[in-house]
Amino acid sequence: MQEKHLYEYAVIRVVPKMEREEFVNVGIILFCKRERFIKVIYKINEEKLRSFSNDLDFEQLEKNLESFEKISQGKKDGGPIAQFDVPSRFRWLTAVRSSVIQTSRPHPGLCSNLDDISLRLFTELVL
Repeated sequence: MQEKHLYEYAVIRVVPKMEREEFVNVGIILFCKRERFIKVIYKINEEKLRSFSNDLDFEQLEKNLESFEKISQGKKDGGPIAQFDVPSRFRWLTAVRSSVIQTSRPHPGLCSNLDDISLRLFTELVL
């Protein structure tokens, strides 16, 4: 029997117009404390986002989401947050914020393969 991993995930959302409180799911963050695993997967659907607002700066949005990815990977060019331990990086990435990029509250789950569940959640919740 394969070992099960307890994980948490959050959905990354873009809120094109804060006052309307509408959002588009663009990615996921998956975290497993025991395996010291954190992964960010995202895809910007410009056509869908433009249907909510023509005012989005897609170049800036891409840079901000790339920083989420760099922080999750602990890259040196991810800034000081990227140097935190894995649980602290996940908590920082999923902290409540009032900005164009937000995350859902974290949700738990069990799986036997963290990469597989990352792709499954991304496909189901974003694509």
